[in-house]
Parts: sequence; C-alpha cells; structure tokens
Amino acid sequence: MLDETDEIHALFSGAPKSTEFRKLRKRVVRQTREAIDDFGMIEKGARWLVCLSGGKDSYTLLAVLHELKWRGLLPVDILACNLDQGQPGFPATVLPEFLENMGVPHRIEYQDTYSVVVDKVPQGRTYCALCSRLRRGHLYRIAREEGCSAVVLGHHRDDILETFFMNLFHCGRLATMPPKLVNEEGDLFVYRPLAYVAEADCEKFARAMSYPIIPCDLCGSQDGLQRQQVKQILDGWEANAPGRRQVMFRALMNARPSHLLDPKLFDFAGLTRDSVKFEGNDDALPKLR
Repeated sequence: MLDETDEIHALFSGAPKSTEFRKLRKRVVRQTREAIDDFGMIEKGARWLVCLSGGKDSYTLLAVLHELKWRGLLPVDILACNLDQGQPGFPATVLPEFLENMGVPHRIEYQDTYSVVVDKVPQGRTYCALCSRLRRGHLYRIAREEGCSAVVLGHHRDDILETFFMNLFHCGRLATMPPKLVNEEGDLFVYRPLAYVAEADCEKFARAMSYPIIPCDLCGSQDGLQRQQVKQILDGWEANAPGRRQVMFRALMNARPSHLLDPKLFDFAGLTRDSVKFEGNDDALPKLR
C-alpha cells in the first residue's frame, strides 16, 4: 500500500530517499497499523486527540497516524494537542509553527502545572507521577471540549516494557500500560498505537525527519529516576543478548493465568485432578471466577 503512489503527507516531506529509511518508515507504519487493528482502536467517524509533547515519540506518532489517514486506512479525525505546562525555557512557538506549516489541525493549551509540581513535591522526590496526573486531567478535559472519543499517546514498546518492570520491582504487581483502556470516568478511550514500535526506531525516524525536538527539561533534569534505572538494566540485557527486549515484550502478550499465583485470575481452589484433560491445555482448566 505504501508503494502504490508517490504522494506523501506533508509530515513526511523532505524524508530521506535511502532504502534504509524507506524500510524504517514501512516498519513503523506497519507496526502501528497492526497495533490499531489488534487492539480494536478504530471507531469509524471518531475524533482522536493526539497528544504532542515535542519529543521524538509524539512526532513519530503524529506522522504515522496522518500517513495512515492519508492512505485511507484510519477513518478518524485527528486533532493534535500540545499542553504547555509552563516549564522554564519551554520554546512555546516551536510546535504551533511546526503544526501550521504542516497543515495539521491543532490546539495549544497553556496550563502552569510546573509551579504546582515544584510546590507540592518534596525535595529529593521525582516529579513524574504528579506531573503525569495533572497533564492527563487537562488532556481529558480538552478531549471532552473538542468532542474527541479518545486520547492518543506516544508510548512505545520500550515504555510499556519498562513500566512492567517498574511495577514488578517497585510495586509488587504484574501490570503495565495497555495499548487500549477506558478512563476512570468511562467516557474516553486512551490509545497507544506505537505499542509495537521500538524506541530506537522512533529515535531514528524523528532524527531522519529533522523534527524540532523539545526535550523534557522537567523530568530529564532529575537524576536517579526509577525509569532510568530500569532502562539501564534492560539496555544491559539487550547488549548481552540482542533481541531480548522483543522476547520479553512478546511474553506480555502470552500470559498464562494458570501458571501464575493470582487466585483472582484463576480458580485454583476449584482445580481438581479431573480438570486437566489434556497436558498443557489451559482451555480444559477452570475458568476465571
């Protein structure tokens, strides 16, 4: 589908002509489309609020979604949104100018959550949790005001994997960021279409496209973040065994409740010797309560 025409969305204008970039682009677009299909994200006629931070991941997300829409493969309206959180030195004109030049419908919202975070978080503690909660609340509000049914985020495969290990190491639970969920109020979807895309591919893509990257000075200025520590561990594993990240990510899609220890997920108390009719066949075992 990607090779049937030379036409291309403005977000891809100036794309490198190299075979390497062409393969990268096709891979990122294909993986995004697969995640959208696998997790049932498409509601025809829906409107998506695509959150744009100015980082490599959100630029990649925006470009790929517009490419899919351009190709007739994503029948939804897209509204890009940047939430300016009042961080010192934030280049407020970069994203509006970029989006206007690209012809992308957008909304820029200013809310000084930075001052709130600095005031509320004790010295020595990281800002991420409170910053994320405040940002998410404003994005939900904006989505409702704009008539959107979904808030779309740029979290990729490595974000999902890192969150799994953060929950494992620090919270004592098996959980991560799902590609699709419904917010607590029950009126909005939250989508992560880059769930299958590697962070390295997002970085290569955004760098090759020369998008105007805006670093997260608020979180990035702090040392010792749990996510950074987990990333270093995963980097070490990946260096010793290339492909380890992808294997671990596949495990998140291949859970066997009967081989874990959560009685809320599997009826261990109801398990009898007669339950196992075929060796290794979970379908023959008691179902969830």
